[in-house]
Amino acid sequence: MTQYMTMTADAPVSRSTAIKLYDEAGFAGMRKAGRLAAEILDALAPHVVPGVTTGELDDIVRRMTLEGGGVPATLGYRGFTHSCCTSINNVICHGIPGGRELREGDIVNIDVTPIVDGWHGDTSRMYIAGDAPVKARRLVEITYECLMLGIEQAKPGNTLGDIGHAIQRYAERHRYGVVRDFCGHGLGRVFHDSPEVVHIGRPGTGPELRPGMFFTIEPMINTGKPGVKMMEDGWTAVTRDRSLSAQFEHSIGITETGCEIFTKSPTGRDCPPYK
Repeated sequence: MTQYMTMTADAPVSRSTAIKLYDEAGFAGMRKAGRLAAEILDALAPHVVPGVTTGELDDIVRRMTLEGGGVPATLGYRGFTHSCCTSINNVICHGIPGGRELREGDIVNIDVTPIVDGWHGDTSRMYIAGDAPVKARRLVEITYECLMLGIEQAKPGNTLGDIGHAIQRYAERHRYGVVRDFCGHGLGRVFHDSPEVVHIGRPGTGPELRPGMFFTIEPMINTGKPGVKMMEDGWTAVTRDRSLSAQFEHSIGITETGCEIFTKSPTGRDCPPYK
């Protein structure tokens, strides 16, 4: 039986198995954090070019987060020492920024989470360095479409299984693999909270969506099989068959009639090519 917990101003801020239901103050907090996250990803677009290092991109994220009145949630999180994740080509997620220079045709996911007034704005987008092959560009397009099809199912009365099913059906129709080892998650005042948002599923299964739920949808889609391999650094996850992988992520809140996307680009740069 799924448990839900209504959040008030004096409610404890901690991870729990119960799904938190937030009020309008929570929506306001998430809008502010999500806006900063989206603005950071917008600002990165002209910098993701061949020759730039992922460490330089991380520096931009950290500077913009601090200047925007936030703190990078990943900086110091469980020993992670950077302000974003940069996942290139066959890296599924949690790539560590450093001295790696982007090459012509690389695709890269950049994942940011500024904390603003205690609220987490978690989002990621794909970027293309220069001109990528058709196969890579098509993967990026389909992955974004998977995200938006999942978001279409995010409304009261539906279930998390409806979201996962929409994503899985569309990805597999294009003969892509949907990663099972990582998933979306609840968030708000807590970075990773209940529920887990798996990107596969059967319609009508899983927790029911109720107004006030906050969570991420962040499908990771591979051109090959779904298998994952963890690197020795303990963070970087790559495709086991070395196929390309792409990911998009939004933070959303369930409303009375549908959902609100907190991390939508204010300039329309939600999916490349970015003008």
